[in-house]
Amino acid sequence: MRKIPATMATQHPDNASAPFWDKQKNPFVSVYKEIDEAVICFEQLGVSEYMWDWEGKHADAAVIDKLFSEHYEYFKDHQLNRDKFLTFRLPNIWEEKGYSLLQAMTVILTAEDFAHDLGFLKRPLFEVILPMTETSDQLMKMHLLFEKLANFKSKEFTNDAPDNQNFIELIPLVESVQSQQLTGGLLEKYTAKYNEHFDKNPEYIRPFFARSDPALVSGMFATVLTNKIALSQAYKFSAGSKIPVFPISGVGSLPFRGGLSPATVDDYINEHPGMRTVTVQSSFRYDNPLSEVKAAIKKLEENLSKTSPVILEKAEEEKLIQISKRAEQIYQATLTSIAPDLKNIFAAVPKRRERRQHIGLLAYGRKLGAQKMPRAITFTAGFYSLGIPPEFIAAGRILKELDKDELELVSKHYKLLKIDLERAGGYFNNVNLDGLIERNPAWEEVKQDVVLVQEILGIKIGPKTTDEQKHCEVTSEIINRSGKELTDKIVEAALLRKSLG
Repeated sequence: MRKIPATMATQHPDNASAPFWDKQKNPFVSVYKEIDEAVICFEQLGVSEYMWDWEGKHADAAVIDKLFSEHYEYFKDHQLNRDKFLTFRLPNIWEEKGYSLLQAMTVILTAEDFAHDLGFLKRPLFEVILPMTETSDQLMKMHLLFEKLANFKSKEFTNDAPDNQNFIELIPLVESVQSQQLTGGLLEKYTAKYNEHFDKNPEYIRPFFARSDPALVSGMFATVLTNKIALSQAYKFSAGSKIPVFPISGVGSLPFRGGLSPATVDDYINEHPGMRTVTVQSSFRYDNPLSEVKAAIKKLEENLSKTSPVILEKAEEEKLIQISKRAEQIYQATLTSIAPDLKNIFAAVPKRRERRQHIGLLAYGRKLGAQKMPRAITFTAGFYSLGIPPEFIAAGRILKELDKDELELVSKHYKLLKIDLERAGGYFNNVNLDGLIERNPAWEEVKQDVVLVQEILGIKIGPKTTDEQKHCEVTSEIINRSGKELTDKIVEAALLRKSLG
């Protein structure tokens, strides 16, 4: 069995600070720096896997050529597909044109040739992520396309070298709460079709559960409960099929996007037993002291695989699905009314990577009313920049709706609920919220959420530390700024909370 990485470095642009390795101290990471970034993540930080993103962004097709040419000695001793892993996130051809898909698949094949010529025993690229996976047919389509392309290349373009392998491992990235709640059925249908085509079962599956985009669309409360449901269903599938699963979670640093930072590793491991790989995004790596980043990655690599998953009983799962639906409805109704007020803030959030127009969860009809939403990082940055963490939207009102048994069930399976809201609450600015209510009464619902969270969970919302107090002061200035001054203040606040969004 291959090594399963515990940490996957990604190119998510959520860093407030410049990378520690950038001599110009520029927080913007160009596509030309991502080759070196991957090596630094492997060699200096101890990360096992690096996601090379082809979805909705520019990607360097010469990645393997450059890695092997410029860092040959390192990869001779730390071989890709054995010790370290470079994993492509493919474009989803049901949501964007297939130009990048053809290019990405071709790179996988030519990289195999190059590695063979250099004397490496394994092809360096063998596993890919399919974002926005909705059906088993989509997964099989990727298998068939790669198989056809590999066979064509071997026949028409491969002379003296061995034929290319015509098979890739697939990681289904499941995004929406509705899709994640159907994880078990997706895996069952996929393995049945896989077996029919390949005459065998997959050796293993690494289901990948999104955390940021579903939180944006459905709220943090519904998303966390859904992640628990998806994780349980994955392991139920594994128990019935005897196919090992190694779930992945796509998490950012702030609670709304997953709450995994160097300071919260222990809490995260305890809250999500059974998770086998987690993303360590840009803010995790660049907004914290280097020694703490390295220690946190080491702890994840050593301990994440040791936890045992929590398997939900059917009645528990059904109840959690119902609760998540109610929380989602409350969240979406409020967000539709208040999101337009942040349009200028969203536009002023600085860019950190080179991206094409966003292709993702919101690009195929998931709008909230007539409101077109930004990317999840920009969304989170916008709300935090006003001192109104989005974690609170709907949280108080859904807690008030829960009866005693429902509240006990939520507390049992979302153990960090109180802690997550306390952490987010340190960046709350009550004065800004009152000002927004004066402009738009719909914000009164968020005020109600904050009051109810404090009453029901028995916590105090507001800044406590020196940095949190400074953050409150900066966000008080943001609300009336514009242009470059607004962007500068957004960055100033982000540096204090150690994450852009």
